[in-house]
Amino acid sequence: MSNHFNLYTRRLHRWGALIAFVPLLIVIVSGILLQVKKHVAWVQPPTQKGSAPNEIPQQNWNQILTAIEKVPEAAVQQWSDIDRIDIQIGRGMAKVLCKNRWEVQLDLRSGEILSSQYRRSDFIESLHDGTFFGDWAKLGIFLPNGFVLAGLWLTGAYLWYLPFRSRARKKARMKNRSENRS
Repeated sequence: MSNHFNLYTRRLHRWGALIAFVPLLIVIVSGILLQVKKHVAWVQPPTQKGSAPNEIPQQNWNQILTAIEKVPEAAVQQWSDIDRIDIQIGRGMAKVLCKNRWEVQLDLRSGEILSSQYRRSDFIESLHDGTFFGDWAKLGIFLPNGFVLAGLWLTGAYLWYLPFRSRARKKARMKNRSENRS
């Protein structure tokens, strides 16, 4: 029984690793990039500070839209071109995330553009969780891949444990033999 179980565990581990290779590679590389997103400007632009942190914003919604419209790369002509706005009172600025993944940071007192850069972190996150490929891939590939990865972890832990168990059994047999001779 034990030899069959060991053989089955090794086969499961080998085939699971082969099946999980590409999705796992995507998850690993994108996960590494997401870990450093606040430290690598290529992934996500650094957050700037406005001229009046912790003060009541002086810019209204129309002024914010007008300021963003002046950034050609943002390609904003109306509110529907904007994905979301992150107001950070403590930094005195607003991050405007456009539908084309362009990020514009705006001073909430003066309305001045503090930063205008392409933001890759949202795209990388969609790769990481599989939503980039669609719900079919997220639920049909990446979710099962998570279960396969859990299986790889379990079988890998078992395969790692086997040599220790084998040595302990060998040591016990040697001890029994020496005791039987005495």
